[in-house]
This record gives sequence, structure tokens and C-alpha cells, in this order.
Amino acid sequence: MGRVKVLNGAELAGFIKERQVQQIAQLRNDAGRAWQTPKLVIFYDNNSPVIAKYIELKRRYGQDIGVAVEVVGLTRENATGRMKQASEDEQTRGIIVQLPLENVDAAIIDQIPLEKDVDGLRGQRDTATATAIHWLLTGYGVDLAKLKLGIVGRGKLVGAPLEKMWRESGYDVTVFRSKDNLAELKECDVVVSATGVAGLIKSEMLGENAIVVDAGTASEGGVLRGDLAEDVRTTRTDLTLTPRIGGVGPLTVAMLFEAVIRNAQEPTEKAKTPT
Repeated sequence: MGRVKVLNGAELAGFIKERQVQQIAQLRNDAGRAWQTPKLVIFYDNNSPVIAKYIELKRRYGQDIGVAVEVVGLTRENATGRMKQASEDEQTRGIIVQLPLENVDAAIIDQIPLEKDVDGLRGQRDTATATAIHWLLTGYGVDLAKLKLGIVGRGKLVGAPLEKMWRESGYDVTVFRSKDNLAELKECDVVVSATGVAGLIKSEMLGENAIVVDAGTASEGGVLRGDLAEDVRTTRTDLTLTPRIGGVGPLTVAMLFEAVIRNAQEPTEKAKTPT
């Protein structure tokens, strides 16, 4: 297997984006639906700069490919009503809740119709981030079936769905929690860390020539930090790593819109009804 030093998710997302532009153009030329532009609705109730940045990335991506993006602030009083409105809107082909929520009960996620749950938060489909990590590795020719895989963290967005995906594929997977003895990571050829504990993964924990995907996000003084400690990047020239910026994130956004487009390509109820 040829080694690469950087797993550039932004580069792969760029290729996907070009295809998605063509798919949206084709949808707009399809007269079999009442709407021409599919829509993604993003709900949030957290005004942190990190959340604002993630929402803006999605809004801009949608604008670039031709998908309408509606951003809706939730309160305890309006959450159920706004979710119902989006759920019943035929143009809305995807709904996500930007986590974490501050005041609104997380049970609002269970009100997302399964067919519009493009982030996979309801557990009925692979999450966008888990899919992005899988595509990132396979896109760079990493033969996961022949390697020992390690996942650090079992969160519902990354660790748990990625474990499920890889176990169902018959891969050799070991899962660690952030408080486990992470020295055992040295035995893994591929390490995916998604704990949100800044600097958790130290250089001495990683084996020679390991492939490392940093999918963790933490905010320290308003600065985004990953799970990898700085010494991993400064002292280990043998590793293949995701970059500080442009690793998993851009591909995750691409996967969200991939699901929106797939939903939009399905005939709507009106289109299914013969005239």
C-alpha cells in the first residue's frame, strides 16, 4: 500500500462538490416536482463561535452547489412547531440539529423524520462524519480489510457509528475510551480519535507508520483544537495524518449534502401520483 503523508479531506470534497453541482443542475431541469431547489434546514440553539463557524460552512457549501439552506434558531417554546413545519415541507430534503444544544431538549432529534435525517443522528443510517472518515481513508487507497483499526471514543456522531460500520464489514476493530490505557494504540495501523479531549493522543501512543485521523474538536480560548497533541505533528515524520484544517470536516459537509441530494432525487409524493 502506498503511503501518503497527508489525508486531505478538502481535496476529496472538491471532487465530490463538482459532481454535486451537476446533480443539482439536473434536478432543476426535472419537471416532475413542484419545487426546483432542494432545501436543508439547520436547527441550533447554541450561539458559540464554533457552532456559528460550522453552520456558515454548511450554508456556504449549499450556496456553492445550489442547495437552499435555512438556518433556524430553536427555543424551548418553538422547537416542536418549527420541527413539524420543516418535516412537512416538501422542499426540505434534509434536516439537521447542530449539536451541542444548550437549552432545547435533545429529544427534539427524535422528531426528525427518518428519511430527512441526513446527519444520521437517529441511528438508522451511517452518520455523515463516520461516512466521511471511511471515504477519506478508502479514497487514499487505505485497504482497511488488511489492517488493525483503532477507534478512540464511542460518541453517537463518530465512534459508535464508525465501529458499527467497520464491524459489519468484517474489519479488525478495537475501540478505546479516552480514559483507557491508550498505549495499546501502538498496535493499530489506523487510529481514528474523536473524543473532543484536546491533545489526548501523544506521539508515544502511536506505532510506526500509523495512519491517524483526528476527528476530535474542542474549543480552547476560542481556538479549535483536535485530539492530537502538538508533538505528534512536530516529532513524527513517519505518520500519515489529517491536517489541522481540511481533514474530516470538509468531507463531512460533503456527505451531508450527498444525503440531501439523494433524498431530492427520490420522487416526491406529488410526483408519484399519476395525473
